[in-house]
Amino acid sequence: MLISREEHCDRNGFGHNRKWFSLPSRKEDDTMPPRTTERSPLTQPPAVDAVLQFVNTHTSGPRQLKERFYNAQTMQAWLLENGLGTPTTHVTEADAAGARKLRDALITVLLAHSGDRDITPAILTEAEEDLRSIAARYPLVPVVTASGASLATTQTGVPGLFGTVLASITELAQADLWNKLRACRHQPCHFCFFDRTRNSSAAYCGTKCGSRASMRAYRQRKKELAANANLT
Repeated sequence: MLISREEHCDRNGFGHNRKWFSLPSRKEDDTMPPRTTERSPLTQPPAVDAVLQFVNTHTSGPRQLKERFYNAQTMQAWLLENGLGTPTTHVTEADAAGARKLRDALITVLLAHSGDRDITPAILTEAEEDLRSIAARYPLVPVVTASGASLATTQTGVPGLFGTVLASITELAQADLWNKLRACRHQPCHFCFFDRTRNSSAAYCGTKCGSRASMRAYRQRKKELAANANLT
């Protein structure tokens, strides 16, 4: 069950007087795995929403998504649309560039979770190094209560957004759910989603991308067979 925005803010160290963070509404059609996989009743935690809201800001042809971190102005508009900022929230070009770098590194990792063969060990290592360098600039602090402990950001504004994303990822990793955040392997989609299949087998964000990828692979095999036949 999803928690309220205020409860989520408290949990991440924002408090009720900082209501610039909110959770997106989630459509089942956007996260449905291909029909060849079996779904499970696994509930999508609020930390997943926080990460997906951030990473699904990139250009995606099949879903007609626009680049939301193109510059300071477009990022400011995205913050306002999603209840993550106010008209006075200051956004710079460096903020937009930092958001793109963090997002792109995360998408690379999520593609690795999906088993994308284009993500080589070298590419993954570079993305992980980028994430470590970014995380060093947005440190998190432990919040200890009688019921447990979590990590939270002490920053506000755009730095607070980056810190919240990193804190949410840490929460998912601790719950052994980080690998279930994935990016669609179909090019040029790369829409990110939460894999709710029982066997953790989802590699595409939906049946359309799964079918398109299968058709592309089939055509490639036919082309290779024809090329080999011509050589003989």
